[in-house]
Amino acid sequence: MSLNTRLLFALLGFPLLVYAMMSVLLMVQSETAQRDAFKERLQDVGELLAPSLQTAMVEADSERLERLARQLLDHHGLSAVSLFDEQGNRLLALGRSTKLSPRLMPPLSTQVEEEDTIWRLLVPLGNAQFDIRRTGTGWLEAEVNTHPLTLERYKLLASLSLGGMLLGLLLFLGAFALSRYISRPIEEANQALYRLSRGDYRQYLTPARPIELNQLAVHVNSLTEHFQQSQRDMQTQIEQATSELQESMETIEEQNIKLDLAHRSALRANAVKSEFLANMSHEIRTPLNGIIGFCRLLGRSTLDHRQQEWLEHVHRACNNLLMLVNDVLDFSKLEANRLTLEEVDIDIVPLLDEVIGLHAPEAQRKRLHLVTMVYDDVPTPLSGDPLRIHQVLSNLIGNALKFTHEGEVIVRVMLDNQEGQHVVLRISISDTGIGLSEEHQQQLFSAFSQAEPSHSRQFGGSGLGLTICRQLIERMGGEISVESELGQGTTFSFTLPLLANQSGERLPELNLESPLIRLYEPHIPTRHALEYLLERWGAIPMAFSAKGEEDLLILGLEQEEFEAAKRHEWQQLIEQAGCPVLILANTTSFDLPPWELPHGGEMLCKPFTRVQLATTLRHLLQPVQKKLAPPISRSLKPPVASAIHILIVDDNASNRELLKAMLETEQIRITLASSGQEALAFALNHTADIVLMDIRMPGMDGVQTSQALRRISNRWSRCPIVAVTAHALSNERQQWLAAGLDDVLIKPIDETQLQQLLQRFLDITAYLPASTQATSQESSLSSPTSEALPAVDLALGTRLAGGKKHLAYEQLIRLIDNLEETEEKIHTAYARKDVEALIDWVHGLNGASRYCGAPELALLVETLETRLRTSGLNHAESLLEALYSAMARLRTQRSMLARGANAQE
Repeated sequence: MSLNTRLLFALLGFPLLVYAMMSVLLMVQSETAQRDAFKERLQDVGELLAPSLQTAMVEADSERLERLARQLLDHHGLSAVSLFDEQGNRLLALGRSTKLSPRLMPPLSTQVEEEDTIWRLLVPLGNAQFDIRRTGTGWLEAEVNTHPLTLERYKLLASLSLGGMLLGLLLFLGAFALSRYISRPIEEANQALYRLSRGDYRQYLTPARPIELNQLAVHVNSLTEHFQQSQRDMQTQIEQATSELQESMETIEEQNIKLDLAHRSALRANAVKSEFLANMSHEIRTPLNGIIGFCRLLGRSTLDHRQQEWLEHVHRACNNLLMLVNDVLDFSKLEANRLTLEEVDIDIVPLLDEVIGLHAPEAQRKRLHLVTMVYDDVPTPLSGDPLRIHQVLSNLIGNALKFTHEGEVIVRVMLDNQEGQHVVLRISISDTGIGLSEEHQQQLFSAFSQAEPSHSRQFGGSGLGLTICRQLIERMGGEISVESELGQGTTFSFTLPLLANQSGERLPELNLESPLIRLYEPHIPTRHALEYLLERWGAIPMAFSAKGEEDLLILGLEQEEFEAAKRHEWQQLIEQAGCPVLILANTTSFDLPPWELPHGGEMLCKPFTRVQLATTLRHLLQPVQKKLAPPISRSLKPPVASAIHILIVDDNASNRELLKAMLETEQIRITLASSGQEALAFALNHTADIVLMDIRMPGMDGVQTSQALRRISNRWSRCPIVAVTAHALSNERQQWLAAGLDDVLIKPIDETQLQQLLQRFLDITAYLPASTQATSQESSLSSPTSEALPAVDLALGTRLAGGKKHLAYEQLIRLIDNLEETEEKIHTAYARKDVEALIDWVHGLNGASRYCGAPELALLVETLETRLRTSGLNHAESLLEALYSAMARLRTQRSMLARGANAQE
C-alpha cells in the first residue's frame, strides 16, 4: 500500500468513523425522545378531556360527546376515537379504527398500547378516588398512527448523511493536498535514485521546505556527486586496465602459440602411445597364442602326472596374462572415450544363460550352487548392447565364483521401473564368499586395486575388471553399488536402462497339462526357483515327503550323494518310483556315475538353463502308454526315433568329412554344406537341431549365413548356431556372439568339446566313438628334421579323427595334396601385399591342419594367422619362410603315408 493511500485512509477514515458513530447515537437518542414526547402528549390530551367527556356521558349529552370527540380527532392527529360505557358497549366511534379485541373491563389508569405503527390511548372516565366499577362511567379509546415519527427519523438520517458527505469531501480535499505535499518530494527522490541506479548522474533535487525532506534531497544530491566522482575514477581505471590487458593479451597470444605447439606434441605423443599400446598388446598376444598353441599340442603327447600338472599351470598363467592384456585394452578404450555402444534386440534370459554356461565348469569344480532368477515381469525383447552386458555379467559372476569357496552364487534380474518405452532393470549378483570390509568397499572400483594385496597372487586378476564394469554401466546410463560384510558374502547390484520398443510379456517356455511332480532339492533357492517354474509351466509340484501317483520325480543330488552307499539308496528309490526320474546333479558330466532308470529319465548337470529344463520336461512328460508295455530298463541314451539332425557348413571338404565322422552315430544324422548359399538352399525345405558354422568362407561368410538362416522362419531363429573356426581373437569372438551366433569352438575339436556342446544346446549326452590308442610304430613316422615338433604325428591324427585310423591317413594325404596350391596362393598374396587374401588362405590352411596329425604345420600356421590379424604384414616374412619349410617336410612324408593307408585297407 502506497504512502498516499495510507495518508488518505488516515485523514479520511478516522474523522468519518467518529462522525458516523455520533450520528448513530444522535438518531437513537432523537428517536427515543420523540417517542416519549409523543406518548406523553397523548396521555396529557386524554386526561385533559376526560372530565368533560365524563360529564357529558353522565348527563347523556350525545352532542357534546360527539363535539368533544371530534375536537380530539381533528386537533391532535388521531386516526380514530371510541367511547365505551362501563359495560363495554361502544357509545361513539369516529374515524377509521382497526378491529379491536373485546374489552370487558375499563382500564384502571391512562395508558398507551403500542402495536407496530398503531398506538392506542386508553383513558378511564370516572372518579379516580373511588372504584371505577361503582362510580365510573366508561373509558375512552383513541388510535394514532406513528408514521410522522418515522418520517422525522428519515429526515434526520438524510440530514446526517448529507452532512457526512460534505464532511468527507472536505476531508478528502484536505488529505489529498496534504499527501501530495508530503509524497511529491519522496517521489522525486525515488525517481532520482532510479536514475542513479541506471547510470544517470546529471539531475539534482530541489530542496524542500520541511526539514526532513530537505535533508533527504541534500543526501540524494551528495550521492549523485559521489557516483559522478566514482564514474570518473572508474573510467580512469578502465583505461589503465585496458592498457594492461592489451599487454597481457599479447603475452597470452604468445603463450597460446606455445601451448598449441605443446598440444600438438601431446597429441602426437598420445597417438604414439596408443599405437605403441596396441602394437605391444598384439605383440604380447602373438607369443601368448604361440605358447597356448604349444601347450595344447604338448598336452596331446604322452606326459606323466607331474608334467601334466606343470603344463596346466603354464596354460593357466597364459590365460591370466591374456585376460590382463584384454582388460588393459578395454580400459584404454574407455579412458580414450573410443568405446561405442550398440543398440540391437536382446533377450536377457538367453544372454544370462550363455554367461552361466561359460562359468558352469568353475561352479561345478567348486561344487557351488549357481542359480539364475529372471522375474517374469521383465519384458522381451529389449534394445541394448549385448556384448557389453555380457562382459559386465561375466566379470561380476566370475568374481563371485572366484571369491566363493562354498555355498551359492545367485543372479537376480528384476524390473525396477518402466515408463513407456523406457525400461530399467535391476540385476544383482549375490554370493556367500569372503566378503569385503567398509574400507575395501570404498576403493573397490578404483583402477588396479583389489581388496587385499595378496588377492592378486592368490586369485589372479588385474584389478581392472570392476573399474571397466563401472564405466560400462555408467556409459549405458546405469549405476552400480556393492553391499558386503566381511566373511558374510557380497552383493553387487546395478541398474540397466534399456529401450523396449516392441517388447511384451515373456511367454512360458512350456505348457503342461497339470502333471504331478515330486521334487527333492535340498538347496532352498534352487527349490524355490524350480517350484515357481513348474507352476508357471502348468505342473503341480509336490513335496518329497508327500507320496502319491506322481508323473515325474526330480532329484537334486550333490557330489557326495554319488558315493556307493548313498547311491544305492537313491537307486532303490528310483526303482520304486514307478515314473520317469530327472536327476539334477551338482557336478560335471565326467564325474557322473552310471544310473539305472527303469522307468525312463534324464540327467542334467547344474547349473542348467530354462530351455534345457523345459526341453527335458517335454521329453519326459510326453504321453506314453504305461499300461500296454512293462517297464524296460534303459540308459540315458535317447532312442533312435528321436534322432538329432546336425548341419555342418564348411568350405573345406576335409573339415566337413572329419566332423561328420566324429559326430555321426545312430542317434545323430549329419547334413553337409560347402557354402553359405548351399546351407540356405537346404534351410528353405528342411530344419536342423544345431548348426556348426565355419566363419571364413568365400561369398557369404559364416556370420552373414547365420543371420540369413535366422530370418527364414521362427524355427531357424531359435536354432543354435555354433561358430567353428581355427582362429579367433577375443574381440572377434565377442563380435560373433553379438551378431547372433550362440557359441564359438576353436579347432581342433575333440570329443569332450562336442559332448559338452550337444549337452548344452540339445540336452543330450552323445555317445561319440572312443579314441583308439596310437601305437608306437605310428609314432615312429615323426619327421627327424624337426627339433621342436614332428612333421607327422599319427597318434595325434587318430585322436583328432575320432579314433578312426584310416581317416587320419586320408586327412593327412588330402592335406599334403593341397599344399602345393595353397603355398602358391599364399606366395602370390604376400607378393601383392594383399592382407585379406593372405589371411583367407592362411586361415583355410589353419583349419585343415587342425584336424590332421601335423603338429609342426598346425603351430606355425596358427602363429602366422595371429601375426597377420594383429600386425598385418609386419614381421610375417620369417614366419612364412618357416611355414614353407614345414610344408616341404610334410610333403616328403606323402609316400610313407600312402603305404600306411594301403596297409589299413
